[in-house]
Amino acid sequence: MGFLTQVSGTLINVVAVLLGTVLGLTFGSRLPERTQRSLLQTLSLVTLFIALDMAGSLNKVSGGHIPGVILALLSLALGVVVGEALGIEEGLTRLGDQLKRRFKGGGLFTEGFVAASLLFCIGPMTVIGGIQNGLTGNSSTYVLKSTLDGIAALALAGAYGIGVGFSAVSVLIIQGGISLLAGVFAARLLGGADPSILKTNPYVLLLTGAGGMMIVGISWNLMLAGLGMDDKRVRVGSMLPALFIAPLALWLATRLG
Repeated sequence: MGFLTQVSGTLINVVAVLLGTVLGLTFGSRLPERTQRSLLQTLSLVTLFIALDMAGSLNKVSGGHIPGVILALLSLALGVVVGEALGIEEGLTRLGDQLKRRFKGGGLFTEGFVAASLLFCIGPMTVIGGIQNGLTGNSSTYVLKSTLDGIAALALAGAYGIGVGFSAVSVLIIQGGISLLAGVFAARLLGGADPSILKTNPYVLLLTGAGGMMIVGISWNLMLAGLGMDDKRVRVGSMLPALFIAPLALWLATRLG
């Protein structure tokens, strides 16, 4: 299977984000501010629905006698401690600010870049779609994700500006990386080349649930932006280490019974 085939879905997703951003910048700024805020609030509600659906996967997994929701809570709590110690949120902000200065972005450039990167790169479709594309060359999951991301990019760009478009770089690196790694490692690690096993794999279920809880935070931030209260946003970036801690927590809980 060729390189382009393995990352075909990622490339489609990148184009969708860029196209959505261009449309948002072109038409979003022409809308009244009240309409822009209402659209952002609408997006936050849809994002909340998706996040809660993802978080529901925690009911399908447990580590020994420890419920998935407790494992997710512990992972998120430890993730925040590690994330704050490492200054991840500030690092993402500095990266956004550097891009803002480099490309002369204005307004809420950094907030748009961070919010869109997290929204587009955290979730079951990112993992499942990447492994599916990398193993079989089938990009159908990423095509569906691209549609959703394109619409979200349109709404976000109208409110945050061009910073949303730079999240396409995050999509390219993260999703492309998952697809390429899948072609090399996933078949052996996950017990076969059938990506459907991911839908019942406990590690993926826990990651999906923890990611869903993080996206609840993104939904909250979008709603605050729609209300003009960005100063009270959740520091979702600091939670990112939880995505690495969660599989370890499940492994330990399973071993300890």
